[in-house]
Amino acid sequence: MESDTTYMAMALEEARAAAAIGEVPIGAVVVCDGAVVARAHNTREIDTDPTAHAELVAIREASRSLGRWRLSDCTVYVTLEPCPMCAGVMHQARIRRLVYGATDPKAGAVGTLYDLSNDERLNHRFEVTTGVLAEESSQMLKEFFGRLRADRKREGMGDR
Repeated sequence: MESDTTYMAMALEEARAAAAIGEVPIGAVVVCDGAVVARAHNTREIDTDPTAHAELVAIREASRSLGRWRLSDCTVYVTLEPCPMCAGVMHQARIRRLVYGATDPKAGAVGTLYDLSNDERLNHRFEVTTGVLAEESSQMLKEFFGRLRADRKREGMGDR
């Protein structure tokens, strides 16, 4: 869908903002009724907060902006497949739909390692669209971690 690409491009802008401040380049946008109600990027390092993932920060902002915790009319756009924590928050917030770019083979929880979006044991399921601007999302992450490894190697820290 055209709008999926447009909103994912906004999430990629957020990911670039994260990379610019030394954070893992993941960005998220929350859209409700055709309007962007929140945008965010990872801030775990800056906030010293393990929960400051892009999609979680964006969902918090969307809830504040809309004055409610149920986001059943909202779509979350995120550049990387959500982890179990973030997929769990989407479940709890009753997100209607998730659109993500790159899959996450190490922590993906909406189809890769787990599927919290469609688990019949849970009381809410949400629609998932994958692969929107996946190559751009994946490339940004590869470049970021490549630079990080090169910097560590130069500093004599090796690959930890």
